Amino acid sequence: MDIVATHAVLSQNLMWVIFGASVLVLLFLDLCVFNRKNEEPHFWHTLWICVFYIAIAIVFGFFVMYEEGTDKAMSYFTGYLLEKSLSLDNIFVMSVIFSSIGVPSKYQHRVLFWGILGALVMRGIMIFLGEALVSRFHFILYIFSLFLIYTGAHMLFQKEDEAKPFKESKIYKILSRFFHVTHELHGEHFWAKVDGKWHITPLLFALFVIETMDVIFAFDSIPAIFLVTDDVFIVYTSNIFAILGLRALYFLLAAIVNRFTYLKPALSIILIFIGLKIFAPHFGFEVKTWQSLAFTLFMLTGGMVVSLIQEKKGIQK
Repeated sequence: MDIVATHAVLSQNLMWVIFGASVLVLLFLDLCVFNRKNEEPHFWHTLWICVFYIAIAIVFGFFVMYEEGTDKAMSYFTGYLLEKSLSLDNIFVMSVIFSSIGVPSKYQHRVLFWGILGALVMRGIMIFLGEALVSRFHFILYIFSLFLIYTGAHMLFQKEDEAKPFKESKIYKILSRFFHVTHELHGEHFWAKVDGKWHITPLLFALFVIETMDVIFAFDSIPAIFLVTDDVFIVYTSNIFAILGLRALYFLLAAIVNRFTYLKPALSIILIFIGLKIFAPHFGFEVKTWQSLAFTLFMLTGGMVVSLIQEKKGIQK
């Protein structure tokens, strides 16, 4: 191995170490500093936490630019934006889950913390499996593309389903076959002893549902980011930094996320665009990384602005 290759390996290893240390510090802050007590989240406190997480993600993006170059940094920011925007759907689902199960706001941050830990592990497994598949079978990127185009089109035309009570959900029926389930809260505990038997509380049930939904959402986001870049470091770091701030973003946006009615169509078009991008070279042109980032930013901003304008017109009427 020559000197240049050795330096590249050492640089990549250092970046993984810095990323890992950053994640551990952020998790410690989240658990031991930002949310030490079970209490109702306050808007300004949540806003500053959300800004803090976004700032850290941006700083890390500039670190990637310094170490790996502008093109890799653009891929990182595109992946981060994509994952962050797709998580808005996740936020809406989590809001429905908590309201249908009846989990108070003061206990939701505990469920979300462990949910995020689970997501870090599950995303890591799925991303590294995806990288192994892509490196061995390059044609799978075309399968990802077709899946993403289908997902975007499905999102664009599907109708919203009404949320079912959690007792009627498939996950509840499956869990109740193997565990005793209590419908009453027992403080912040995931398990409780009732009549001498251990029962799953609504908090643990909510955690199961959130983890399951995250895996389902990952089937959209992970193929999308692999079509932006095949660099597993960029794929994983952009995903994880977007997920780490999800809890604060949830408390900030849960009450108003359904106001952005045009955001979902914008996301659908972004997914279709990314899915189509791999076919562009076959027609004599190539979509640059900065163009993907610009298009993603334009569609997300446009979706939110149009949503707010239409809402304002509706209020004035």
